[in-house]
Amino acid sequence: MPSPAVSGRRGSNKEPALETSLKACYLLEVRALVDSGKVCLVWLGSRPYHPLVSAKPIHSIGFDPDETKVEAVRSALISWYEVNGRALPWRRTRDPWSILVSEVMLQQIQVKRAIPFYEAFLARFPTARALAEAPLSEAIKAWGNLGRYRRVVSLHKTARILVDEFDGEIPSDPKVLVGLPGIGSYTAGAVACFAFEEDAAFLDSNVRRVLHRLFFGAEVPEPFATERELQRLAETMVPRGRGWKWGQSSIEFGATQCTARKPLCEACPLSALCAAQPMIRGLLASLPRGEKATYRYEGSNRYYRGRVLAALREAPEEGVPLRELGEGLREGFAEQDLPWLRNVVESLEKDGLVRVSSAMDWPQRVTEERARYGTRCTDSPPYGGATRVSLP
Repeated sequence: MPSPAVSGRRGSNKEPALETSLKACYLLEVRALVDSGKVCLVWLGSRPYHPLVSAKPIHSIGFDPDETKVEAVRSALISWYEVNGRALPWRRTRDPWSILVSEVMLQQIQVKRAIPFYEAFLARFPTARALAEAPLSEAIKAWGNLGRYRRVVSLHKTARILVDEFDGEIPSDPKVLVGLPGIGSYTAGAVACFAFEEDAAFLDSNVRRVLHRLFFGAEVPEPFATERELQRLAETMVPRGRGWKWGQSSIEFGATQCTARKPLCEACPLSALCAAQPMIRGLLASLPRGEKATYRYEGSNRYYRGRVLAALREAPEEGVPLRELGEGLREGFAEQDLPWLRNVVESLEKDGLVRVSSAMDWPQRVTEERARYGTRCTDSPPYGGATRVSLP
């Protein structure tokens, strides 16, 4: 069969024979092309559409998206969103502070879980200035048990920088936003897009997956495209003057329709435009499932970090003695559990989430307490005693 890489992407006088040949052997050949590392083909209308990439991202030969397809994807995806988009609270506002809070909360947190925390946090801190003027302890209390607690420390730092350097306003330039604590390129682009309706491009896991499947093919078992190629494509896809609608559409489509493991291909409005069709479902099904994870959140260090913060949110301002804290965390807590509790508290202190005070210096880390070879350490560090733990 002639190599598809030498054929033109659009029509030519020499295409009919190739097209007929491809149609005759398409179903038999397409998987072989992928497995052998050659270019994979899918049909776009009556012509073969190929993404012009190899099966390994390090061997990418570049990608120049077809303008006709770009416009068709934009139109279909935005039309789908206008019918199927969820009514989420951060989509009903253009307030930059509210948008920033939502983006910080939503990373790796399910939407349904985040909504009540988002609403409660903004009720307590409706502006960056309100958060900046409050102690960090109040921010931690308002954050509740949402998890990802380091984010609230970064958000508190960001609020104070916004007040000190920007008069409490959120800058609209993504290049400025990425300089703030805890804000990466995705969050910066999303805030510029959703708060200021800038035609800003960004990539999160949902957008990355949707664009890869539509233009490059299936991202499994390995992605075809590099991050640089995807970023370039993301910038190309933003329609002038409709950045907000496009950004919401692409995120929503990846979150609810073109999902990571169970995409709804049979009801997909872009199936005729998708470079991952018809292989994506089969490739996903063939992925090794592996053994079920043995990790249990309950009883883990992460679990007890959350338990410590929950206890301190209800504790007096001066905090609680370390031993008393341990007795409230674990049934049967004993003297020998103090080193374990100290490690949990130390990790929180390192992240700026708790404050430790004592009549004597907080004990050094275990690695610093080890005696030299050939000697014995007879001093026991004062794990309990007058040590108290509180919110910062």
